[in-house]
Amino acid sequence: MEALLITYLGVLKKFKVFDGRSRRREFWTFYICNLAISFVLSILSQIPILGIIFTIVSVLFGLAILIPSLAIGARRLHDTNRTAMLLLLCLIPVVGAIILIVFWAQEGDAGENKYGPNPKAA
Repeated sequence: MEALLITYLGVLKKFKVFDGRSRRREFWTFYICNLAISFVLSILSQIPILGIIFTIVSVLFGLAILIPSLAIGARRLHDTNRTAMLLLLCLIPVVGAIILIVFWAQEGDAGENKYGPNPKAA
């Protein structure tokens, strides 16, 4: 659990770093944690009286993780030797998201590529 928190906070600390590369573990840990937090906030927003507060918290959380999510997505694409401009595929409904998930799930380049050294070697 501690390693999970360290990984999650590490991504948040690098919220403005769009260059370099990120491992699959770092990427998926961040996204799964965000999914879990969003799920809990969604459930809590159904509480009759406190629902509006949790809805506001949910929106603020979404805004707070927007830039870190784009940054980790870009670094993950760099690890597979692809440009971060491919993040624009998310603008294509359904198909774009599927393509990005496939790219993010692929193994990164074994050695150094044009975006930096292999993050597994570090």
